Amino acid sequence: MLSNGLQQHTAVPLYRQLKDKILSDISSGKLAEGAKIPTEVELSELYDISRVTVRNAIKELVDEGYLVKKQGKGTFVCLPKIERKVVHLLSFTDACDSSHLTTASKVLRTAILDDYHHVREALRLDKDDSLLYIQRLRRAGDLPLMLENNYYSLKRFGFLQQEDLSGSLYQLLREKYAIRPTHAGETTVEMVRAHGETATLLEQPLGEPLFLMKTLILDADYQPIHYGEQLIVAERYKFNF
Repeated sequence: MLSNGLQQHTAVPLYRQLKDKILSDISSGKLAEGAKIPTEVELSELYDISRVTVRNAIKELVDEGYLVKKQGKGTFVCLPKIERKVVHLLSFTDACDSSHLTTASKVLRTAILDDYHHVREALRLDKDDSLLYIQRLRRAGDLPLMLENNYYSLKRFGFLQQEDLSGSLYQLLREKYAIRPTHAGETTVEMVRAHGETATLLEQPLGEPLFLMKTLILDADYQPIHYGEQLIVAERYKFNF
């Protein structure tokens, strides 16, 4: 046995032993989520194995989603990805619950708007109705994950201005107002880059990839509940098509 804990004379390849050692350090918390791991050269010297062996172990861990390589920065332990079906009405809170992550939400701003004609058309607003805009920062675990930008009919959903929106919006609508988000209109997902205030709020470096998800949510009678434009940290989110 080598002093570093890898066994030289065994049927288990050295790259697999190194892979298992890194996985063990991740699961035990020795390598925390978001932590930078040693370089290939450092691991090669630490375990007295070839760089090819290290590279094979790292490649498998990257392919399986445990590590992520950032060009010019190094290799890091992946934060858990929240999985969500694009056309499924699984709420943010439920998606995080299924990934065993605690959630928290903070209302950043609210506004009454009379422009945004494409949003008014999507929500089928009457001429004498206005848009209620609510922006929330959604956190999963200890880190921000989503900047939620939702637009509602002020006539129908003005009550949200007096509600505590730190929890699940969909749960609130179902349990207190008997409004059940049931259908989704056209949903699109595209890749954008973090910049300005968005990068600051999501604690992302400038230029980091974000998902921009645009969707219209309808109730059981196919009446619009909200139109949303959500900016999501791509590194931590996975859409299931």
